[in-house]
Amino acid sequence: MKITFGKTLYAATLASALLTTGVAYADFDDLLGKVGVAKDLVGAATVSDKDVIKASAQMVAHHDSEAKIAPAGNKYAQRLSALTSKHTSEDGLKLNYKVYLSPDVNAFCTADGSIRIYSGLMDLMNDDELRSVIGHEIGHAKLGHMASRMKTAYMASAGRKAAAQADGAVGKIADSQLGDMFEKVVNAQFSQSNESASDDYGFAFMKKHKYDVKAMESAFRKLAKTEGGSHSMMSSHPGSAARADRMKQKAGG
Repeated sequence: MKITFGKTLYAATLASALLTTGVAYADFDDLLGKVGVAKDLVGAATVSDKDVIKASAQMVAHHDSEAKIAPAGNKYAQRLSALTSKHTSEDGLKLNYKVYLSPDVNAFCTADGSIRIYSGLMDLMNDDELRSVIGHEIGHAKLGHMASRMKTAYMASAGRKAAAQADGAVGKIADSQLGDMFEKVVNAQFSQSNESASDDYGFAFMKKHKYDVKAMESAFRKLAKTEGGSHSMMSSHPGSAARADRMKQKAGG
């Protein structure tokens, strides 16, 4: 049988037990604080996939509000719209796209299907190369890499308190927490195994939609030249030259 104590009774019972063993009030207060943190972590650990997606959407909306987004009539927005008109969803994941007007060579896709492409990347890539990058980023979302990161970032954040609501749902997360989450979720480096899996997903994406699969290799060759830059997607992606070689082999080159 599972017995649930009310908050007051729980605290009183714990206090009585601690006082019986001679624990000082100062230590007791500290312990209660730690118990609260533990309860928050338990709540965060039970956050559902649906709630992770909701938190991801909040994070992207916050970042969008701080970015310079290409309007519908802008040449970058028009190009991306033409390239992605067939790809409003992929493997059951609903996708949405925006262009960030920034010289950074970067792109990302979050667990909720938000794909953001930087104009600096678009300047560097031809159409099929850009599609290969999009396919790779969708891979990170579809293979659960972004959801796993989001859950970890949520558990490490003060935002975990939102999971303690009566219905267990993720509530409104503070902007300061969303900015911290973005750094942990989007800008952190992926493992080699995650990258290889997403590369394979991107290659399959290109093949499935009958795009030039050799574009993945050429895209990685171009990105390799930007590697190490603080605002390059390759600064958080390991082994770009080796990955280009691997894509060349997959394409039969």
